[in-house]
Amino acid sequence: MKSIVTLVISIVVLLILLSLFLYTVDETEQVVITQFGKPIKIVTNPGIKIKLPFPIQVVNSLERRILEHDAMPAEVLTGDKKNLVVDNYAKWQIVEPLKFMQTVANENEAQARLDDIVYSKVRESIGKVKLTDVISTHRDSIMAEVTRASDEKAREYGIQVHDVRIKRADLPEENERYVFARMQAERQRQANLYRSEGRQQAEVIKAQTDKEKEIILAEAYAEAQKIRGNGDAEATRIYAEAYGRDPEFYSFVRTLDSYRNALDEHTTLVLPMETNFMQYLNKGVAGTR
Repeated sequence: MKSIVTLVISIVVLLILLSLFLYTVDETEQVVITQFGKPIKIVTNPGIKIKLPFPIQVVNSLERRILEHDAMPAEVLTGDKKNLVVDNYAKWQIVEPLKFMQTVANENEAQARLDDIVYSKVRESIGKVKLTDVISTHRDSIMAEVTRASDEKAREYGIQVHDVRIKRADLPEENERYVFARMQAERQRQANLYRSEGRQQAEVIKAQTDKEKEIILAEAYAEAQKIRGNGDAEATRIYAEAYGRDPEFYSFVRTLDSYRNALDEHTTLVLPMETNFMQYLNKGVAGTR
């Protein structure tokens, strides 16, 4: 039993001693070894490493991955003297661990320095351009210039700035109402212009349509009159031809048509029997005597 306890104690002591002399470097880390507070070695290869025990040598782990710094919204002035509230972020990385340790020491201090650098470069670049360039047309080129200038300054601290982007660019609250009112007025002016042009175009189309309608009706009426005239002429020709063949029969048929159109069971005629209209009736009456 005593031997087991002794073994366990020995293993624990060994592990403690090993922890004093060994350290691990992760793939996402880079390590700066300081001896009595002075940096003496940079380790970037992952694995288990050997060092002198604390407090002679201390392991300072730093990130190797790209980090993101989200700055607080800040107000800047554009080249055309417009206030703009800019919310930006930056992607950065520790590329010179020794310089980083000597200048800013830790990530929190690095974030503070980076905030100052990026804001000053954003303010400087936006101060050269108009508000419309920042909002719409040239934002990419502006941010490329900010990234380049920020990276150049951040190198003094062992930091590389990979990218700076604007998430939002808003007008200050006191200016929003004025700008929105002006935009609304401009849109209303354009809408009224479009409506006026639409009404004018509608009148032109209606006038053209009415003109075409009158022309079509006139042409149709002329064509109808022509067809009616041709029909009447043809009917007259047929009547004349029929009359020429047998005038008496033609007169008889025409008179019967007149009787059919003029007389019914409710009609009473008072005419002399000698009239042409009554000639066939007269003959019929005479024949019945």
